[in-house]
Amino acid sequence: MTAQPVPSRIDTSRPHPARVYDWLLGGKDNYPVDQAVAQKLPAQARDNALRNRAFMHRAAAWLAGAGVDQYLDIGTGIPTRPNLHQIVQGIVPTARIAYADNDPIVLRHAQALLVSSPEGATDYIEADVRQPQAILDHARTFLDFSRPIALSMIALMHFITDEEDPYALTRTLVDALPSGSYLVLSHGTTDEHPHLAQSVRTTYREGEIPLRMRSRDEVEPFFAGLDLVDPGLVTATHWYKDTPAPTPELSGFYVGVARTP
Repeated sequence: MTAQPVPSRIDTSRPHPARVYDWLLGGKDNYPVDQAVAQKLPAQARDNALRNRAFMHRAAAWLAGAGVDQYLDIGTGIPTRPNLHQIVQGIVPTARIAYADNDPIVLRHAQALLVSSPEGATDYIEADVRQPQAILDHARTFLDFSRPIALSMIALMHFITDEEDPYALTRTLVDALPSGSYLVLSHGTTDEHPHLAQSVRTTYREGEIPLRMRSRDEVEPFFAGLDLVDPGLVTATHWYKDTPAPTPELSGFYVGVARTP
């Protein structure tokens, strides 16, 4: 794996979405400010995070089984085993995975934990999805953009406000992918937990973390012009391919996998 030098600018005075998510997944790489936000969230938040993570595992395994051997994972988060490259390289040992995140603590753990299989390779890009061109410029030095790439954006775009135009950001990234590539996306929603919507919004606002949960109709445009693979755009516990069906529980995420034409 290659990575950039570790910066000494981890801000422990303000919560960060990656560290809040780490706490929800049962991780230890978070600080009191992150824990304060996470612990104020409804009890369902932890279950929703785990179900979303399980979707990522199923989608990554299906893509690798379909022969996809290149991945660009934006909004990586703090490594929680098994990570995307461990799922993928367990099926395609030669796979190459480029991770990108904007939290310096994620970079620190990337250097320690994102260790590739001997046959494959991993890379880390410290970058923000709000600067998609910078991510693409670096990714082109590591991935072969003449062949299909799976773009993974898991639990990321609900932290992008409407003013920042999340659809345009996603389109810039997807448009750069060659034909036959895939978009794997999960997005936070309160459609199945409407009674929790205000509580979740208030908790993140008090933590000064932008949050824009979206309805199914608002998540669907992320896949505009792409071919959704079955079962389409569904909640996290309803997406599966060649594995046993997950328990169809309520979910705080819409998820989908779509192929570029």
